[in-house]
Amino acid sequence: MDEKTLRELLRQVRAGRLSESAAIERLRHFAFEELGFAKVDHHRPLRQGFAEVVFGRGKTPQQVAEIVRSMLARNDSRHNILVTRADRRIHAAVKRLARNAKFHPLSGAIVIERDRTIRGKGSILVVSAGTSDIPVAEEALVAARALGNRAEAIYDVGVAGLHRLLNHRDRLTSARVIICVAGMEGALPSVVAGLVAAPVIAVPTSIGYGASFSGVAALLAMLNSCASNVSVVNIDNGFGAACVASCMNRL
Repeated sequence: MDEKTLRELLRQVRAGRLSESAAIERLRHFAFEELGFAKVDHHRPLRQGFAEVVFGRGKTPQQVAEIVRSMLARNDSRHNILVTRADRRIHAAVKRLARNAKFHPLSGAIVIERDRTIRGKGSILVVSAGTSDIPVAEEALVAARALGNRAEAIYDVGVAGLHRLLNHRDRLTSARVIICVAGMEGALPSVVAGLVAAPVIAVPTSIGYGASFSGVAALLAMLNSCASNVSVVNIDNGFGAACVASCMNRL
C-alpha cells in the first residue's frame, strides 16, 4: 500500500464504487501480516516511500519464499521486491514464485521488477576504489535501481591511481548523489567529495590486509574525513547507502 493506492481506495469508497467492507478487507493488514516467523510490513511504502526489503542471510530459502509470497499477494501495491544477501538456493525458491526474479551473483541480490517508475530527480553514481570492492558496490547499484533511481557505476578508480578517477570528472560532477565504496585505508570518499558539490555517502568495505581490521580502519578514516559533504554507513552496507541516496535523490 502506497499513498497513490490509498487515495484511489478512498475515492472509490466515496464514489460508491467500493463498499466499506471491501475497503476494510484491503486494509486488514494495515500494520503488518503475521507469518509466525516474520511480520511483513506491507504499509512501509505509505510511510517511507519504498517497500520493505528482505535480508536473506540467516533465513532459510523457505522463509524468504514465504515472505516474498506474502508481498506478491498484495496486488494493491505493485512495488519492486528486493532480497539482499541471498544465494542461489534462495533464488531458486523465489523463482518458483516469480519467474522474472533476477539474481545478481556478485552482490547476492534478487530483484523482482514490478515497477519501472523513476522517482529520483537526478542520477546516483556508485564509485568503487578497487575491483575487490565491487560486490558491495553492486549491492548499492542494484538496490538504487530497484528503489526507482537512475543509477550507474564506475569501478576500480582508487587512490593508488588518481588519474583513473579524474578521467571520469564529468560523470562525478553531474551526479546528484554519489555512493563511494572503498576498503583498505578508505581514502577515496574524501578525494571524491573534494571534487563535487553533491552529497557523498561513504561505504567502508571489509577488504584489506590485517591492520584494516575487516573494514574498521576504512570506517574510522571515513568518519574522520575532512570533506564536509561526506556521510558514512556501516561496513559493507551497500544497501543502506542506496536507501539514503534514494531519499536524498527524491528531495
